Amino acid sequence: MTEQEQSKRIAGPDYLVAGRYRLRSKLGSGGMGAVWLAQDTLLHREVAIKQVTSTAGLTEEAAQEIRARAMREGRIAAKLSHDHAIAMYDVALEHGDPWLVMEYLPSRSMAQALNVTETLPPLQVAQIGAQVADALVDAHEAGIVHRDIKPGNILIADRGRAAGTVKISDFGISRAKSDATPTQSGVITGTPAYFAPEVARGGDPTEASDVFSLGATLYTATEGQPPFGIDEDSIALLHRVAKAEIMRPVKSAEITDALLHMLEPDPSRRPTMSEARDLLASLAAGAGGNLSYVLDSPLLEADGTVPFWARRGAAGGQVRRSNRLPTSTIAGLPAVDQNVPLGNVPRPGPRVPGPPSLAVNPAAPAPSRRSVPTPPMALVLTLIAIAAIAVVVLTIALITM
Repeated sequence: MTEQEQSKRIAGPDYLVAGRYRLRSKLGSGGMGAVWLAQDTLLHREVAIKQVTSTAGLTEEAAQEIRARAMREGRIAAKLSHDHAIAMYDVALEHGDPWLVMEYLPSRSMAQALNVTETLPPLQVAQIGAQVADALVDAHEAGIVHRDIKPGNILIADRGRAAGTVKISDFGISRAKSDATPTQSGVITGTPAYFAPEVARGGDPTEASDVFSLGATLYTATEGQPPFGIDEDSIALLHRVAKAEIMRPVKSAEITDALLHMLEPDPSRRPTMSEARDLLASLAAGAGGNLSYVLDSPLLEADGTVPFWARRGAAGGQVRRSNRLPTSTIAGLPAVDQNVPLGNVPRPGPRVPGPPSLAVNPAAPAPSRRSVPTPPMALVLTLIAIAAIAVVVLTIALITM
């Protein structure tokens, strides 16, 4: 066993990375690696440290690609410094492999929250979306496209002084515009349920596709499932995405139009990320509200507490199978044919007006099928007036007698 393989085998709690970062517990793992809670022994602070996928047993070319991808993630994330984005602190080399050292935010992801409650309140979702969009505006201005925006990558701090803070995480498959690394033609990487149609067709991810993915993520939060539904068959799902077969939203209330604008099949018809941010912030603020407050303030209830679905230890009922959201980033998916026809945005249906009589006077009785015609109102008023005059005349006559 090589020294590198030995280091991978023994990496676990109390393991010291690069002579500085002591691992404490595993926070999560997936196809792209594992994330640990660690202690920075030099600065005496908690950090999150990402161990990239093991290169043990791989060819040198494959191992080098994994290392290069991790270094690329570190460099890209380090370009971005924003209150609503997880900060990159360091890239530590351990036996030749990079470990990414990041800000640790005690939090619950939006995906975890949707395992506690079926949907999230639309106006809270608007504030979350506005804050994430604000960070992505800076990313786009720095030439960075995230490429994997989804509920699992949006974090809401659940305790401490940062409680209610919203942050976007995981720039693992992000690309900088200046990145000359070639991509394999016809092959795509990401989470298909949140792809933009043009990405599903093999197009390059752009700022516009990030807008779509954020819209799909917020749609998932308010509707309880992604805009293309849930399907364990990634290829079948990818074809629905490529056709833009978006299901009509029914629970998004005030933010429905904003979401559908972000989910336009044609990238040129979508708002920019800054326009999406302003639109979502204005919805969250309400009439006469303060947009800066929405963008800068933590997500809290009126009593100053974190929403119940974001609290540590919060638990809902048994999670329905249909509510198990797709979370895994998938590499090497074949793109869909560019000639597949696009669908249209499912606009909300027009409101059907009720009967005019009921709208004006809900208490009025419904007319019978054989109602007796009533005398005209003018005739009734005339008879009343004549009777009143007769009474007056009679009264005067009696007085003068």
